[in-house]
Amino acid sequence: MKKSDLPDPFEHARLEKGHGHFNDQDDAVTMLLRLKDVRKTAKDWETFQSGAAPGRIVVPSEVSIRDTRQIPFEVDPPMHTDYRALVEAWFKRPDEEEYREKLAKIINELVDEMLTRDSVEVVEEFSLKLQSRALTLLLNIPYDESEIWISWGTHVFRSEDSPVDGKKAAILYDYIDEQIDRAIENPGDDLYSVLLASEIEGRKMTKEEVKGVMILTFAGGRDTVINAVTNSIAYLADHPASLARLHNEPEITTRAVEELIRYFSPLTHMGRVATKDTEVCEHAVKANTRVSLCWASANRDAATFNNPNEIDLDRKMNPHVGFGFGIHKCLGATHARQILRILLGILAERVGSIDILDYEENIEDWEEFQRKVGYNNIKVKFNAKN
Repeated sequence: MKKSDLPDPFEHARLEKGHGHFNDQDDAVTMLLRLKDVRKTAKDWETFQSGAAPGRIVVPSEVSIRDTRQIPFEVDPPMHTDYRALVEAWFKRPDEEEYREKLAKIINELVDEMLTRDSVEVVEEFSLKLQSRALTLLLNIPYDESEIWISWGTHVFRSEDSPVDGKKAAILYDYIDEQIDRAIENPGDDLYSVLLASEIEGRKMTKEEVKGVMILTFAGGRDTVINAVTNSIAYLADHPASLARLHNEPEITTRAVEELIRYFSPLTHMGRVATKDTEVCEHAVKANTRVSLCWASANRDAATFNNPNEIDLDRKMNPHVGFGFGIHKCLGATHARQILRILLGILAERVGSIDILDYEENIEDWEEFQRKVGYNNIKVKFNAKN
């Protein structure tokens, strides 16, 4: 097995019963493992709501560390529709040429640095820096602000001792409060200012609503982008022929991004709360209990994907749910896709090979399932193309 492989721990349960179970901080969760069940449940927002207590649909639950509702992530229609319409155009900006050029400059400068070094710890020294620096473009704020976010480390809600760390979360919340107050005093063209000037239901957005959007923007794309970038680099290290193909056949890059997202599924799952007694996978679910939409399992479902445990850069039909599904599909997907497209192109152009020197896998424990989601750390050497 290659170092970059991510085994599928859900396969047996997906085939045998279609669901699994685990206890999340004394709040039981039923995991949905088949693609058809995940998609069906994600679409049924009336039965399986996102607008439960703030933090409850996140896995692990964040109920104990926040009472601010993430918007539009933790809101159901009709309000979700209004909130989403308000921010949709802003989050589509990564498709603009000027945005792509600025993002390419950020990535090229980072690769410049990495090519001079004998060893690079990818998670902290590459992926975290890339994610944070790219976020300045999404928020439209000064580049130097990224140094503050880099100093927080890879996780804003978790620590080595706890899956939910209130003290770490408070750092983010206090920071966002300060930035909102700054934007009130000195409005600009950053996301804070744009939100504060926006109207919903004929009124200006409140500070709490703006904070909800900003918490989602900071937290929702942090671990996921870091995992996607790190796993992609590990894959290219293990598969130099794929790195060469990306150089010789740049037209496959978009397809490659979708396949890497499907295979690595940077976010294992996301929850919903049942609004009534119902059933999933012929399994009874009580009202006010949680289910999780297991994107990682759904993306390996052999009923839909041929050879699901292999990365196939030529896969043409790829209805993966790596960015979620339904009305709550990831708001930052355009930004994440653009990061990966440009990163793959630059690595293919400038890097001849990548050597993995050392690594420690990041294993998530969901009781009956242990899933490798990426790496706690992985050291590599980037070798410049001759």
